[in-house]
This record gives sequence, structure tokens and C-alpha cells, in this order.
Amino acid sequence: MHHRSFHDSASRARSSSGFGRGGFRGAPRTGPRGRGRTERIDIGKYVNKAVPAEHVETFVPAHAFADFKIHESLKRAIGAKGYRTPTPIQDKAIPHALRGADILGVANTGTGKTGAFLIPLIHKVELEPKTQVLIVVPTRELALQIESELKGFVAGMGAPRRIFSVSCVGGASLGAQIRELRYHNNFIIGTPGRLKDLIERKMIDLGKFSAVVLDEADRMLDMGFLPDMRFIMRGVPAERQTLFFSATLSPDIERLVGEFLKSPVKVSVKTGDTSKNVEQDVVRVGKGEKIEMLHDLLNKKEFAKVLIFGRTKHGVERLSKTLVERGFKAQSIHGNKNHAQRQRALGSFKENKVQVLVATDVAARGLDIPDVTHVINYDIPATHTDYVHRIGRTGRGDKRGVALTFIE
Repeated sequence: MHHRSFHDSASRARSSSGFGRGGFRGAPRTGPRGRGRTERIDIGKYVNKAVPAEHVETFVPAHAFADFKIHESLKRAIGAKGYRTPTPIQDKAIPHALRGADILGVANTGTGKTGAFLIPLIHKVELEPKTQVLIVVPTRELALQIESELKGFVAGMGAPRRIFSVSCVGGASLGAQIRELRYHNNFIIGTPGRLKDLIERKMIDLGKFSAVVLDEADRMLDMGFLPDMRFIMRGVPAERQTLFFSATLSPDIERLVGEFLKSPVKVSVKTGDTSKNVEQDVVRVGKGEKIEMLHDLLNKKEFAKVLIFGRTKHGVERLSKTLVERGFKAQSIHGNKNHAQRQRALGSFKENKVQVLVATDVAARGLDIPDVTHVINYDIPATHTDYVHRIGRTGRGDKRGVALTFIE
């Protein structure tokens, strides 16, 4: 179902694809790699009215999960999780990963890439219980999401021997992580900064890892984690399996692939920059009218589960509080909130206890939230890549979604 009625209720909104012939300057680029830079963004990229009706091209996998040469208990666990047929990236990557090849996966969040690396690596651990795998990700939310997926597989295996894991992320108790690391863990999942800290404290021995996953490498690069990534990769054995995933393939990413991987198999499942299921439009507002426009939109029935993006931590927190004061059920996630607060806010949004989640780009990176009806760019994204990541939170699978960008 298409939602176009936001034009009707607010005369202040005038959407158009005809302005911005030369594009405009996005928000100042932040972070270690680009403080103060801006990227010229073509406003036409924010408009996509031609959302396909009902025809969806059906992917026909070359394999069924039963075809993969994996442990029978793992096949049972895959079935218990409700997985029937592999996604494109799982179909293409798992056979190569099972034979020990390095993988370069070019894929967005929501394509099933977590399963694409967890399934072969769990099988590897089943074959050799002393195997240790390191999974490096940009955010704590993504680390916990991966660990949750891993535990789901393990629970469904019903194996007498447990597969142990630990998440090592900033914003959570360092002492608790150190205690967990005193035991053998098959999977260590973490963010680069916290991992480096624990490595320097001699709590993690990089020499013991036979496989490394670098997930969302492009975002780790954007967040300034390159020195930490190199520090980690220098310490792991040269004879290892490396699985590297990125939504983009920039020259910087290609250089890292050359540094970290050996004769990788490239698996790409990107069909385009933005989801074909997302209707994109802009909403023009007068100066100082953004909050009134947002208020009007959120009162509309179809805006049932809305993810709003702001540029700064303080701005996101302020907007969330303003919405609550106006009677909306809203929560926020950003870097100034601790781990427990962010998880609570995220849980409330996932479980539909709140209508609105206001987030910064970094905090929302990698989140897989079902049934988001609308993404609203309250503040213009810094780059087109950030825009792509934002709107990818809606229109998941075969669902339709709407992305609106406010332009003053």
C-alpha cells in the first residue's frame, strides 16, 4: 500500500523533485575522517515516486539449506529458526566459506549476511571445538544483534556441547567482559575500540583466531576505526579465513580488501543504491515550522512506526523530549545514552510500545527493525551514503515503506 496522503493534511508542505538542479550542500561531515567537510547531494535522489506495484522478482536459489555440507544439528537449528531457503548472499557465500575461502561480500543490512557468515563458522566450530572466531563490527547494537542470532542457532542445535560467545563493546561493563574472557569463547564479537583495549590488557590473544569477520567495514572506516582495524588484523595469524562485508566498494575499501584478504571470492547482492520498496519524497517547510509539520504527520494513522533521523546527539534528545511533551510515545538512541538505555529504547520501538524512535546515524547503523512504516530525515544527512543507510530501515523484504526528507 502506498502512503501519499501526507501532502493533503498540511498546506505548509510542498514536495517537489524539480528543485536542486545543481544539488545542495549536505550537513557538515563529522568524525575523525572528515570534520567540517560537506558532500554535494543531488536533491533528486531524495525523490522516488515510482514504487513498483505488486510484481516482485522471485529469487531462485541454487541451493537449499539441506544441500550445504554442514553438521546435521546445524541444519535442524536453521529449520527451527524458520529459515526455508537461503537468501541470495547466503546462497552464494556459504559454499565458498565452507571450503575455507576468504569472502568479500558487498551487501546491505537486511540481506541475510549475518547468517551467511555465522552458518559456516558455527559448522567450523562444530568440527573443531577449540576454534576461535573474531567478529568486528562498528556498533554495540550490531554486535548484540549478531550474538543474539548466534545464540538462536546454538539453542536450536540441541548439541551436548555448548558453543560459547562474548560481546566486547564500549558502553558496557569492562569488568564483566574481562570476567567472561577468562573462559574459552568460540566467538568474540566486538567493536574495534573495546577490542583493542582488551587486547592491550592481554585479555584477548589474537594469535588464537583462525577466522575473522569484518562486518560493515565501510561504516567502521567512516567512524575513524581504520587504525584499530589495522592493529587487530596485524595481530591475527597470517593463515586465517577472513570474511569481509561492506555495503559499498570505494577505493578505500578496495585497499583494505587488498591488505586483509587473500584471493577472496567476491559475492555481491546489491541491486541498487536504494530499496525499490521505498517511496521517497521531500517535504518543504518554512523556517521554524519543522516541528509543527512533524507533529501533523505523526498524527496521521499510517505513520504507525516511525524512525526519525537527526544530525546531533543533543538535537535528537531534544526532539524526542519535545515529541513526548506533545503527547507522542517517543524514545531516542544516541551516543550519550548508555548501553542499557539504548537497548530499552530499541526494545520499546521493536515491540511497538512507542510510535517514534529518534536516532543519530551512528546509533541506528546496522539495526534490523521490522515493520518500520516511515523514515523521516528531520535533519539532512551528511552524505548520500548516509541517506541510503537511513532509508534502508524501511521497505524491508517485500514490505512497502516511505522515506521523507525535510527541506527548509
